[in-house]
Amino acid sequence: MPNTPYLRNLIIETPSKPGNFAKVAYAIGQLEGDIGDIQTIKVGTLSTIRDISVQCNDVEQLDKIVTAINDIGGGIQVQAISDDVLRAHEGGKIHMKSKVGIRSLGDLRRVYTPGVANVCKVIEKDPQQAQFFTGISNTVAIVTDGTAILGLGNIGPVAGMPVMEGKSVLFDQFAGISGIPILLDTSDPDKVVETVKHIHQGFGGILLEDIGSPHCFEIEERLKAELDIPVMHDDQHGTAVVALASTLSACRQAGVNLEDSVVGQIGLGAAGLAISRMMMAYGVKKMQGIDMNESALERLVSHGGSTAESLEEVMATSDIVIATTGVKGLIKPEMVRPGQIILALSNPHAEIQPEVALEAGAAFAADGRLVNNVLGFPGIFRGALNAKTNKITYDMLIAAALAILDSTKHGDLVPHPLDPNVHQNVAEAVEKVANLASI
Repeated sequence: MPNTPYLRNLIIETPSKPGNFAKVAYAIGQLEGDIGDIQTIKVGTLSTIRDISVQCNDVEQLDKIVTAINDIGGGIQVQAISDDVLRAHEGGKIHMKSKVGIRSLGDLRRVYTPGVANVCKVIEKDPQQAQFFTGISNTVAIVTDGTAILGLGNIGPVAGMPVMEGKSVLFDQFAGISGIPILLDTSDPDKVVETVKHIHQGFGGILLEDIGSPHCFEIEERLKAELDIPVMHDDQHGTAVVALASTLSACRQAGVNLEDSVVGQIGLGAAGLAISRMMMAYGVKKMQGIDMNESALERLVSHGGSTAESLEEVMATSDIVIATTGVKGLIKPEMVRPGQIILALSNPHAEIQPEVALEAGAAFAADGRLVNNVLGFPGIFRGALNAKTNKITYDMLIAAALAILDSTKHGDLVPHPLDPNVHQNVAEAVEKVANLASI
């Protein structure tokens, strides 16, 4: 099973003297811990207490960090270790809630029987009225079979439910969309497609999530062909949108023209193949890829890309390198060509650390910590639902990537995911393209 981040909150007390927190941060950094949120709980005359979020590889690394902090001395002490992540998930993260209140018998009759019968008759006569008199047009099914959950792999749909709930929260907070998790106990493409077809009338769109390769390709293509509502596999196209935006941002900072570049994709799973297809749709000069799986290489060629003989060839002949293999340290410093752009996007461990790539001569380098799908999928579906389109096209996805790029501040790779403007900008760009296509 892949190594996944281990996140804990350390409650640390330090004497109220300048420089003590710097000692704590240094101790964490020396052991390669990643500091997240910092909250000051108490500022006293003699001491300060902070709640510090720390991401590690495992419990052993965390234990070493705690020991190192306690060994600083001078009154610096870890007082407690808490698990705010588990507490945040207690009871689940989503809840279906009514938009109307029932405070009288009249309210009850309007919302339910007998008044609701009138609405049913209106929709029976004209099914399109369901778009106005129900929540269907603002509801997206988040469908998973649990075979590719984050970096955890095939852990099953129930274990993946926290991720699906997280997607629902993001849909709600960033796009005002109701996301409903749908957990499937089958990975058979025929059964998945048939199930989704039987339930799709209750949704305005379908987001396929954490479905593994290669069956994810067949499932998405069939659903897109057989349903009359937007369908998107986020691990493919959501990732590809943000990757394209990141690549364009890197090119802007390095003074490189993406269309005139040779792009090398290392790893051709769901994300890697989708990134390759997105680059070709954007118009790159040459798209080449490498993967240990022969069928993955054949899929790239079938979509118009080319294959390389080896990793070394990709590194030697590509102006821009994107890696999504999940293999820590795969790209060696001696492989880096001066002036290259390198996006090593695997989490939590990149194929090459950005600072190592830059020291080896790369013009620009970044890892996957900022390349987050949340920058794309909420706005993409908001725009598609607003436009009442029945499909999500490459023109819409490219528009989404350009909107992310335009929302990026100078010096940043991509916008902050909590910036509400980026989600609105993506939605507006997607809706505009969809509306133009319908004219």
